[in-house]
Amino acid sequence: MKRVLLILLGFSFVALAALGAFLPVLPTTPFLLLAATCFAKSSKRCHQWLLNNKLFGPIIENWQLNRCIPAKAKILAISSIVFFGSISLYTLQHNTYALMGTSVLLFIGLFVVIHIPTCP
Repeated sequence: MKRVLLILLGFSFVALAALGAFLPVLPTTPFLLLAATCFAKSSKRCHQWLLNNKLFGPIIENWQLNRCIPAKAKILAISSIVFFGSISLYTLQHNTYALMGTSVLLFIGLFVVIHIPTCP
């Protein structure tokens, strides 16, 4: 039961990471790292599938070896959050609750990305 739950969580985190690649309020890297952790504890096949992914594999492998993400990935993540977040905030300027909610999510995303160590 635990194994099945971890596999389902892993794929859910992969889906969120994929969404995070396109949506400014979702960071990609933390969800990939969570997916890798779930797969490592539940399915060698799924874990290898994620590590062999051309786009996500190097980020995860680097994290597992060095506990850091490349500066390029960090700059891209921060730039994307700021750029697309600004567009979102501009379009939501007449909806106070959506503006506040989006602002909180953007802040959390930036906080998470900034506090992940950068590889030397």
